[in-house]
Amino acid sequence: MSHTSLSPAIDHPAPTTQAAPPVELTLEERLALVNAAMTARLDEAAVAYEVNTAHIATEPVDLADVVTGPVDTGPAPLPELYPTPVAAVLQRAHHRLLTGGWCKDVLVDEDGARCMLGAIRIEARGDSGLEASAAAVLLDAIRRKFGDVDSVPGFNDAWGNGRVPMRMLDQAAGLADARGL
Repeated sequence: MSHTSLSPAIDHPAPTTQAAPPVELTLEERLALVNAAMTARLDEAAVAYEVNTAHIATEPVDLADVVTGPVDTGPAPLPELYPTPVAAVLQRAHHRLLTGGWCKDVLVDEDGARCMLGAIRIEARGDSGLEASAAAVLLDAIRRKFGDVDSVPGFNDAWGNGRVPMRMLDQAAGLADARGL
């Protein structure tokens, strides 16, 4: 007996489709999948917590006893003034912007908020020499930090909010005090 071909007892058909290659997910897609998985796990944990603690008797809590708001204390008190006149003007100007508001493009806006120079002007109380000295120290402090700046009003108006201008007034007050001005 001659066997010319050996064939298996059962013929398996050849696969007609190939397995799809693995899909590469973007970071956003992977984060969305992780978020969905974590949400499901947290939901399960919440249900388990409710089931495990349902037998524990609790008393209702009055939120008025727990949630309290800040006491209205009014505007912040003016800190101890620097002993030197220019430093004191700069410190008062800084405090005025903190309590009265900051603005740009005008010395004083319709709400009473002031720019850096407007705050110095009102705190110099009519003393033009004191106002000029305070503005000069402020410009020097600004230039030390930001390089070549043309003017105090130009610096003030370049900002969208008053955080940096107020910080510079505070730093200028320290600089004036260190110089004995």
